[in-house]
Amino acid sequence: MTTQLTLDLPARPALGRADFLVSPSNRDAVAWVDAWPEWPGRCLALAGPPSSGKSHLTAVWQARSAARRLPDGALQAQELPKELQGGGPILAEDIDRVMAAPQAKHAHEEGLLHLINVVQQQGGTLLLTGRLPPSRLPVALPDLSSRLRAIQVAQLGEPDDDLLAALLAKHFADRQVQVTPQVILYLLRRIERSAAAAQAVAERLDREALAQKRPISLSLVRDLLDEL
Repeated sequence: MTTQLTLDLPARPALGRADFLVSPSNRDAVAWVDAWPEWPGRCLALAGPPSSGKSHLTAVWQARSAARRLPDGALQAQELPKELQGGGPILAEDIDRVMAAPQAKHAHEEGLLHLINVVQQQGGTLLLTGRLPPSRLPVALPDLSSRLRAIQVAQLGEPDDDLLAALLAKHFADRQVQVTPQVILYLLRRIERSAAAAQAVAERLDREALAQKRPISLSLVRDLLDEL
């Protein structure tokens, strides 16, 4: 990490949300989403840790494709709602959380297998999201396991230095707070290297600055990080 702070990452318009910043940690995932509808097997899995940009990138794709979201409980019902039939794009979010639910686990597996088969048979497309790639889901059905292993994964990683700096600057700007490049660089070297941590520290510093009626200076940052 150099001492000069440069925030020249390309910005991606996100239809009413803040710009999606593209960096080496998410560039491949962006490229796969942009490749729609030319996905292998007509399915794509968007996987990454919390606050890595899954929801943001999903919203960009959903607006572009007019995809419909799979309702809660649809997998357990093992039958697609009428509005999702016919071969259109479908979004199934947090699939690892859904499949980990203890109730009716076998029904969820049958439902997911049915969903993938219907999408492929009807010429639709399916975007799955979750923290883990589908191949790592603990499923018992052999047919489902083989289908999940075949799905192309678009992996979102933890942010690199440039992206983390840009995220910190964005979170402060979202709160109408101006900070110096020195503050950003100081935080980069000391906070957990995750998008969630960048958001949390910006929120905490903003609250402390308001409570103490102080600007977000290096002094305030040092005091706060010493307490954490």
